[in-house]
Amino acid sequence: MASHSSNQDLSNGDASQPVLTTSLDNAATMTLDTYTFPAERLKKTLSNPSKTPLVLVSCGSFSPPTNLHLRMFEEAADYCEFETDFEVVGGLFSPVGDAYKKAGLASAHHRINMTRIAVRESSTWIGVDPWEPLHKEYLPTVKVLDHFDHELNEVMGGIEAPDGKKHRIQVALLAGADLIQTMSTPGLWAREDLNRILGHYGAFILERSGTDIDDALLSLQQWKDNIRVIPQLIQNDVSSTKIRLFRKRGKSIRYYIPDKVVDYIYEHELYVEDDKKQPEKGKGKASSDSAASGSSAITAA
Repeated sequence: MASHSSNQDLSNGDASQPVLTTSLDNAATMTLDTYTFPAERLKKTLSNPSKTPLVLVSCGSFSPPTNLHLRMFEEAADYCEFETDFEVVGGLFSPVGDAYKKAGLASAHHRINMTRIAVRESSTWIGVDPWEPLHKEYLPTVKVLDHFDHELNEVMGGIEAPDGKKHRIQVALLAGADLIQTMSTPGLWAREDLNRILGHYGAFILERSGTDIDDALLSLQQWKDNIRVIPQLIQNDVSSTKIRLFRKRGKSIRYYIPDKVVDYIYEHELYVEDDKKQPEKGKGKASSDSAASGSSAITAA
């Protein structure tokens, strides 16, 4: 894995234009003008033409990404295979941009790197899209989903079936149960955004301990057919918030999040106050080798 300096200057001289590296192994940078859609992990051919191709999109802060964030994709893929007529052809993280001012939010540069590290060796089909954090302004979730729909169906033209026919790809939001709670809160999400997100795209929601999904769904009845609740058979309530708290208290965060993400956090001294920066217990400094209204960040802490 390429080394990433915590003091790396990604400025292009224009403070209004975010700049990110193109990949973990390439120091070259990209802006919104030079952005290319990360299609390399998408299926190239639809296996079962009788099924609807689906790309799952998880929006959020991912500060840091946890094993539960990754597990959500696997749970959703299993659910789709056994309980629906969808065929999952890809999954993508879309980390929120720096314009979303949230406590504990590491820079987009670090969060993009951490999500890339998280999926690099653990998955063959989950990717990371930097389009959202390449914007200087905050983007509501509906615009992010519209972006994926445009790239997958207008630019790429959908996905090819074995007979050569192109099929339109369905885009859907993947999130935890806390998302549904926010969507059911009056005034928090614009009604027109909810109608497009839940009515046009749909959502796959993973159950989360301590969240009453049934109560939240009562006010979202008009979209109930497009909200698919995935039972979490093995309870996991790890959250980025808890990871940041552990880090500030000097506690170990290993095995709650991918190992190499842990290494990255310690290498760059993330999530500790300046006067409390300290190495991981017994490890020392690890080497680089070892949501506002309609906010996309509200979908995954």
